[in-house]
Amino acid sequence: MKNIYDFLKNLKDEKRTKECQLLIVNDDKQAQIASDIVAYLGLKPFVLSDFRANFGDDLLSFSDELQDITKTLSSYYSYKKLDKILISPIRTISYPLPKERCFDSFTINFADTIKIDKLKSKLYNWGYYFVDIVTSEGEVSIRGDIIDICPLGSEFGYRISLFDDEVESIRQFDIEDQKSTKDEIETFSINPAFLALDEESLELINEQIETVSSDAFIKDIHSLGFWYLDKLGEYLPQNLSSFITQDALEELDEVYVFEEKRINKDKFLLTLQIYNSKNYQEIAPANVKEFISFHKEKKITIISGTEAKVKGYDLDLNDKNIKYVFENYILNLVGRDEVIISLNKEIKRRRKKKVKLVLDELQLNDYVVHEKHGIGQYKGIEPVTVMGAKRDFVIVMYAGEDKLLIPVENIDLIDRYIADGSSYAVVDKLGKGSFAKLKEKVKDRLFAIANDIIKIAAARELVNGIQINTDKKILEDFQKSAGFDYTKDQKRSIREIFTDISSGRVMDRLLSGDVGFGKTEVAMNAMLAVILDGFQAIFICPTTLLATQHYHSMQKRFNEFGISIAKLDGKTPAKEKTHIKKGLESGEIKLVIGTHSLLEIKTNNLALVIIDEEHKFGVKQKEKLKHLREDVHIFSMSATPIPRTLNLALSKLKGMSSLLTPPTERLGVRTYVKEYSEKLIKEIVLREKRRGGQLFYVHNNIASIEAKKSDIEAIVPNIKIQVIHSQIKPNDAEKIIDAFENKEFDILLATSIVESGLHLPNANSIIIDGADRFGIADLHQLRGRVGRSNKEGFCYYVVEDKKQITDDAVKRLVALESNSYLGSGTALAHQDLEIRGGGNIVGEAQSGHIKQIGYGLYLKMLEDALSSLSGENKPEKKTVDIKLAISAYISDEYIHEDRVRLELYRRLSKASDIQDVYKIEEEMEDRFGKPDIYTKQFIELIIIKILALDKGIQTISSYEMNITFTKADDTKESIKSPSKDDDDIIATTLRYLRK
Repeated sequence: MKNIYDFLKNLKDEKRTKECQLLIVNDDKQAQIASDIVAYLGLKPFVLSDFRANFGDDLLSFSDELQDITKTLSSYYSYKKLDKILISPIRTISYPLPKERCFDSFTINFADTIKIDKLKSKLYNWGYYFVDIVTSEGEVSIRGDIIDICPLGSEFGYRISLFDDEVESIRQFDIEDQKSTKDEIETFSINPAFLALDEESLELINEQIETVSSDAFIKDIHSLGFWYLDKLGEYLPQNLSSFITQDALEELDEVYVFEEKRINKDKFLLTLQIYNSKNYQEIAPANVKEFISFHKEKKITIISGTEAKVKGYDLDLNDKNIKYVFENYILNLVGRDEVIISLNKEIKRRRKKKVKLVLDELQLNDYVVHEKHGIGQYKGIEPVTVMGAKRDFVIVMYAGEDKLLIPVENIDLIDRYIADGSSYAVVDKLGKGSFAKLKEKVKDRLFAIANDIIKIAAARELVNGIQINTDKKILEDFQKSAGFDYTKDQKRSIREIFTDISSGRVMDRLLSGDVGFGKTEVAMNAMLAVILDGFQAIFICPTTLLATQHYHSMQKRFNEFGISIAKLDGKTPAKEKTHIKKGLESGEIKLVIGTHSLLEIKTNNLALVIIDEEHKFGVKQKEKLKHLREDVHIFSMSATPIPRTLNLALSKLKGMSSLLTPPTERLGVRTYVKEYSEKLIKEIVLREKRRGGQLFYVHNNIASIEAKKSDIEAIVPNIKIQVIHSQIKPNDAEKIIDAFENKEFDILLATSIVESGLHLPNANSIIIDGADRFGIADLHQLRGRVGRSNKEGFCYYVVEDKKQITDDAVKRLVALESNSYLGSGTALAHQDLEIRGGGNIVGEAQSGHIKQIGYGLYLKMLEDALSSLSGENKPEKKTVDIKLAISAYISDEYIHEDRVRLELYRRLSKASDIQDVYKIEEEMEDRFGKPDIYTKQFIELIIIKILALDKGIQTISSYEMNITFTKADDTKESIKSPSKDDDDIIATTLRYLRK
């Protein structure tokens, strides 16, 4: 920081800034510092991303950096003033980058004439992906007279509506929910998704890509194009007057381990260096006001993002001796005659990525659960003609090749079957009534569980809780000392806990959030509040390893607040155990962390019990926990999210908080999809070893896992491997994980999930064998095991033979490869997990029942049981059978993609309010143009369904011009339509239902 500042300030004072056109730094962090300095000195910085690929790498894993580099270069070249400086990490600038002529843009204006074929070929040459639905930058979708496009660098898409070939309207739309804004805009501009190439240049690059041997999963311009720019690229250090920092020079040898395609190494050695500054010192003043008073005679500048921050530091905004700069720069220096202090905290300037819309909820051959008929296999949607009228039906296969046809308006009766990853679905028999009996059995069991939950809650209601004072300045200091800013979820959860423990009622709250999202930090706030009021707190974990991990992190945080912490678990020596137990009885020890052995101890004045991963405790231990629970506050934490609906049912009984935002300092995980080869495995293992890390290797088959171990040992000799799977005793498994955490071996070879609550920051690469056989949720979960610390994680999805795997699996893997950002746990992964999380609440013992009817239905029934015992009687779900002789379906000419039609069918069938239906219709018109007659009639059919349910009608049927309505009590009423045309039958039915 000081060297760059001193150097640039001199250039500026001597009016020689034009001499530095390119500043070469070592990484992203230094680039950010340099950017702040350049901007502070009144110049214009352009910062290139740190591009850490080696020649030939599959660039899909680096798509964020490459898009960033093209955006920056594009704005750099279009900024024509001379006060600009390009700042680049050394790895990026060592490669040839696209020349100025590769950047171009064009605008589309209202009333322009568009030749679709010309536009298509231009966008293709510029690297746009043609897709069904535009969900991220660089994609375009052309559907008849509607064009959706999301240009690079844009947070939303643009929807162009054509009349013939003239632009009739342009609107922005949200790429998450596909809805467009009401206001039309006049014009917008489109820049290249890759580079502004003509047909010839693109052809040249593609020819080269075809000929190379690469292990990229899909060979195209996006995965390999950047490596073959040739005449379109240039080495910028040769063309711009450059300076390099000493840190960057120190990286040189490491960068040039792979030197293919990079500029000659000597070029950097001959570049002018930025030397050590003797004029400035970097500072981190603890007390800003005091520090300024020591340097009153110097020129003082305070940088702050807001005025409020300045007031927060108790500084006077009207002080004439201080110059205030309101920007987000971070710059802290003291020199002979000036002091610069920034009040801003470092925030990772991460690009906000939107989670993609997940449409493929149901895939062909997925298992589904029908509420009445049980588990079957989904076989798609097929049109069926009944009495001359065409309708769409969902086909579900049952045992013995029996087919169930469900009209699409009732698609909400089926749900995806989710049980534990390890269990396979058993298909039921149609019409046997055995599923109904099974449901009754499960229902009885669920009533017992729900009864238990409610009893405990009622007993706690009658007891007065210990009241804790949470309004103390020291608690604020504790939050400030965390070294990072809390996420908004953390702040909200802490507020909720503080409200609970200061209310005089007994707290019972569950906090759910992914590993590494900061649950422990929230818990520590509660502990501190309790201890400051003179009470004791205990923290219980399911394993000694977790206890040890929590113990270390809490020791660090509580140290400066003078709080003594003890750890008590199976490994604590007997003498120490006695000492700790005495300390707890006398009240001398305020906080103890440990395993379930804590349930036996006596305390002096216990006020708070925190339970980590409560669902992992056995029944007996849970019983003991209940006895601790008279007036003690209980706070449980879980790494699996809980389904929202169950959340509501339970929230009447216990408090629910959740952490959904990842912390700022975590890096994403770099994801690769590769075909298996020994060379690849060796390279991955050695790459991780070189940086002193460890690896997970996931091989999901217990029978062949030992053979796999021998394979790896043969490929990489002298490597230490341990195996872990469900058949290994829990004690032994814990020992193995312990040894892994202590870096006693290199590779943990495991069947699917490596323990969920664990934080193993030194294991930062994961290899997933046979990745095409995992679901998207599992793949995402597994990837989340790495990249937990400030080291970048690497995840390799490995497949045996890419020619053998299905197109769907290829799509799934490639989507994961290019979406490696945090929290990209697509709605689907979240759904699966939520549903499993819901299962956890009721305990492991229920997994048998869950397997028989699937989690989704199980939780629905648990909610019903809870509601009816709490005295809220939910009306039973009714259905209506519509047998009108009308053609009503979303036609495949109006919407071509099956998955989009399926999604709209699902949403329409779940709608319970007519207004919802109109909203969906409006959205369909916006996305796909005016609906055709059959689609319109399907929407009217859904409205008929909603009105009929309100009136308690069970069946509506028509024959010729007669329409018959049958009610729940089997009374019938018939009316006549003016004709047997579809529109007359619909209009007559609606008139009857609306009266």
